[in-house]
Amino acid sequence: MALSDNTNDTLQGIEEATLIAALQATADAGIPGISCAIASKSGVIWQGCAGYADLKDRLPIEEQHVFGIGSITKVFMSVVTLQLVEEGRLRLSQTIGDFLHPSVTAGIANASTATIASLLNHTSGIPSWEDDPVWIREGRGRDVDPSRIWGITDTLKYIRSENAQGDQSASNRPVPGKFSYSNTNFTFLGMVIEVIVGCGAEAEIRSRILKPLNLQSIYLEGFEKVAPNPVPHRYHFNTPKFQEIAGVSPRFPEINSDLIDASASNLSVEWVAGGMLSNAADLAKFFVAIRDGILLKPSSMELMAAWIPTGVQGVQVSHGLFSIDRKHGAIIGHDGGVLGFTAFAWWLENEDCVVTFLSNVGTMHCGKDLPAPLNGREEKFLDLAKALAKSLENAKDTSI
Repeated sequence: MALSDNTNDTLQGIEEATLIAALQATADAGIPGISCAIASKSGVIWQGCAGYADLKDRLPIEEQHVFGIGSITKVFMSVVTLQLVEEGRLRLSQTIGDFLHPSVTAGIANASTATIASLLNHTSGIPSWEDDPVWIREGRGRDVDPSRIWGITDTLKYIRSENAQGDQSASNRPVPGKFSYSNTNFTFLGMVIEVIVGCGAEAEIRSRILKPLNLQSIYLEGFEKVAPNPVPHRYHFNTPKFQEIAGVSPRFPEINSDLIDASASNLSVEWVAGGMLSNAADLAKFFVAIRDGILLKPSSMELMAAWIPTGVQGVQVSHGLFSIDRKHGAIIGHDGGVLGFTAFAWWLENEDCVVTFLSNVGTMHCGKDLPAPLNGREEKFLDLAKALAKSLENAKDTSI
């Protein structure tokens, strides 16, 4: 039996008020700003914001603000890669060495023989430049040059055998065939794609994904013209652990004892491993398009659902996505964390509901978790989002 219009309106009002209260509680807990979108097959059905884009001038976060989405950028790259496979221009069994000059992979463990498939699901055995202590200081910390636009190969020097400063002990060394998350996988993947298509990876993402889906807020920072959307101040938690591991750049002023302002920085250092910006709505539209097979053929969708264990209980990885078990069904998507930003984008398995969370505060190297629902996986918030999506669908059914 369909709910009456009045019942639907009441339910929606309660759900929306609860969602807004949850976002505000997160901001009140010390998060500068947050933007959230909920989408279904009907499109973006709800957006909410809380907190500030600029703490000093008390400028509020608004729906049009764009945030760094960090490693969610990898999902865009995964889609482009699988599209090239569909077109017969790339095979998952091919290796980095089939495309790149030996000088590019020289001195980097397992790089020349790593397959395209192993790059996508992080089983290549290639170390991540993000883990190198020198890179951490130069890419996010004490020695960062905020005005620098990094080249696409600049991060590779940190993991060459003669330069690497990270823990090289056998127990911590990535092993081919075993999951080990690595930004370098997607740095190499971007380079391979550029060889195949003969243009910048950012141009390929734009022509294959952003333009067809009309996602006008999204761009790869440092590599293409910025969108007209405003970018909030970029804050980062200034914990003792961050000070120890990364150190604080003198160019990043302290806002208070807990936060620094990294707004002078840019995300070019991340390139296609994590350098994109987006608003919450456009990111949600992108994930709906993936989920619904709009961007990929069935064969590629099967690869995106070919789960393997990560070694973390309840967490699996595929060729571009993660799946996390929860009490009321798994969530599928990706997280992102960079200097000044944190992002989450998930859809609820077997439900018509996609949820994105974006915030202008970073937690990398901080040893600090964000409060719910900004951790992106909080049961209550996701269930409220699912309930709202169902209420709106019911309302649409009763209006027909």
